[in-house]
Amino acid sequence: MIAAAGLVAYASLLLACGSPALARATWPVRAPQLAIAAWLALAWSAVTSIVLGGIALAIPVLPVSAGMAGLLADCLMELRTQYAHPGGAALAGAGAVLAVTVTARLAWCTAATLAGRARVGRRHRQRLRLAGRADARLGAIVIDHAEPAAYCLSGRRRPVVLTSAALSILDDAQVSAVLAHERAHQAGRHHLLVAAAASLAAAFPLPALRRARDEVARLAELAADDAAAARSPRLIVAEALLTLGAAPAGAVALGAGGSTATARVRRLIAAPNPLTRVAATGGALAVAAMIALPAMVLAGPAVAAVAMGYCTHPVVTIYGAGLPG
Repeated sequence: MIAAAGLVAYASLLLACGSPALARATWPVRAPQLAIAAWLALAWSAVTSIVLGGIALAIPVLPVSAGMAGLLADCLMELRTQYAHPGGAALAGAGAVLAVTVTARLAWCTAATLAGRARVGRRHRQRLRLAGRADARLGAIVIDHAEPAAYCLSGRRRPVVLTSAALSILDDAQVSAVLAHERAHQAGRHHLLVAAAASLAAAFPLPALRRARDEVARLAELAADDAAAARSPRLIVAEALLTLGAAPAGAVALGAGGSTATARVRRLIAAPNPLTRVAATGGALAVAAMIALPAMVLAGPAVAAVAMGYCTHPVVTIYGAGLPG
């Protein structure tokens, strides 16, 4: 019960306080990749905490040090004791329903999001095969269109697409910067990261998770901008973004333009200093702790029981299971 309450409280804290604090922070523009990890960790930890909280209500703490036969006997006895009391049975049933419902909802929405994006991507690639032409020099597909745009698609072949209008107004250096931007999306698997955040927001449309979805998409563009700026001068990248303007990339594509282009140009010109190594290491450790904390809270009572001598041998104990020492 204590573990379940702690997990729910932790999830509430992340959603109510952690998300606004991360949204107000200024460091993400200096370390967009770390910030993407932080947003995904926050969203995932909140949802995982709810699932583990339901499991904690449904299954009693069972520190053991015996073999499998003893484990099963002890587990059965604890479950009978808990479910024999009407209040305990109702609480455990509610926990099981909560865990199963949240897990099923997340699985369904993740599958639906990935399947939908894959379906749209296949249709888009089919149109590209009909209307586009491969440019071996650029390593990209060029389509005739009056609007300047550049974007990349997810999938096995993951083509980079440029419109003829973009090629007509970008010089060679700017084209190289745009291609570096798009290939950074591909190398960083940004499509999958954006899809993961979108799946969580679709499953549970809470303000914090919707904000995580939007921030992951925005930060993916900043990370790609930095990768392009590492290969081309920052002003060249900024000029390419200004040239492409707010050209939309599409639902399943990531592009160098987009509605955030103006803010990204200002960032490129300002050239913010990256985080120090100490700050980056501290941030990575904080992200790891955010992910690991739900499991630590869940295992806490069992570990405490071992420490107090309820087990005859030191064991690694979880809810309803253990390994002999």
